[in-house]
Amino acid sequence: MPETLSRSDWRSADTSVNAMPETVHVQAGELSFCVETRGDPAGEPVIFVMGLGAQMTLWPEAFLEQYVREGFRVIRFDNRDIGLSSHLKDRLEGHPVVVMARHRMGLPIAAPYTLHDMADDVCHLMDALNLTSAHLVGVSMGGMISQLVAANYPERVRSATLIMTSTNSPRLPMPKSKLIWRLAGIGAKGHDEAAVVARSLDFWKAIQSPGYPPCEQDVRDRILREFRRSYHPAGILRQTRAILATGSLSSATRRIRVPVSVIHGKADPLVRPVAAEQLGYLLPHARVEMIEGMGHDLPEPLLSRFAEIGFETMAKQPRQDNG
Repeated sequence: MPETLSRSDWRSADTSVNAMPETVHVQAGELSFCVETRGDPAGEPVIFVMGLGAQMTLWPEAFLEQYVREGFRVIRFDNRDIGLSSHLKDRLEGHPVVVMARHRMGLPIAAPYTLHDMADDVCHLMDALNLTSAHLVGVSMGGMISQLVAANYPERVRSATLIMTSTNSPRLPMPKSKLIWRLAGIGAKGHDEAAVVARSLDFWKAIQSPGYPPCEQDVRDRILREFRRSYHPAGILRQTRAILATGSLSSATRRIRVPVSVIHGKADPLVRPVAAEQLGYLLPHARVEMIEGMGHDLPEPLLSRFAEIGFETMAKQPRQDNG
């Protein structure tokens, strides 16, 4: 029986060492990534992988700090084509509606890159940070990326916490129609600060957790900070195309053997709850938590619960070096 880590092992770390966040630009493969690290540099590494069109700053500070307090080395980064990481310049071919239809039919789709490339980005990032392996916490598209890393590079992944994500199967129910049009960027007008903030606020209202509604002003302030940090709509469209071009992850997901937890909202209008049920079927060893009143966001009242589920999943991993 492999030796596993106890919570006391993590808490014994000196979290006062380099606990403050440090942001650097890291060359990983052919791309540059904006990376933030915090916590004990000798602690168990945890990489947080964000979702579609979202900068790393969308991870709630209160969530990350729970991992820091437990002695982990916390790492978050901007995915390619978003935030302060490398922006690509490839043009997209095909009308978004036609592309979505091809995805639903399982037909090939042309794209500058796929989620497989984004999974490779995570491994390149680990190489750049001299990490042989890490825990992964992935949300939405980041959960899909985390699945591919865990399936294709099992030696690099210690555990995976998958939040409001799916296998990307064309057979799964589609998001609500009003969200599909927004994700495709159809009808979006105006790229000035006021237009983007208003449009983004409308989108977040459509996907937020009905059981845990956030303060509207807090959401507006966050959107404004992110807009001023970076606004790159072409990257969001390319990331969307990457998801569609990748197709179903089901065959890869079946191969995952590391400890896994699946967290999903019962009121998610974007990635429907049945997606979590499918993950539970494909990963019979996974812990699946369906949360009442949760939509497609990270509500502050649920962050402690999310972290606790992640900690319990991490504790199932065999002990190994932290490099």
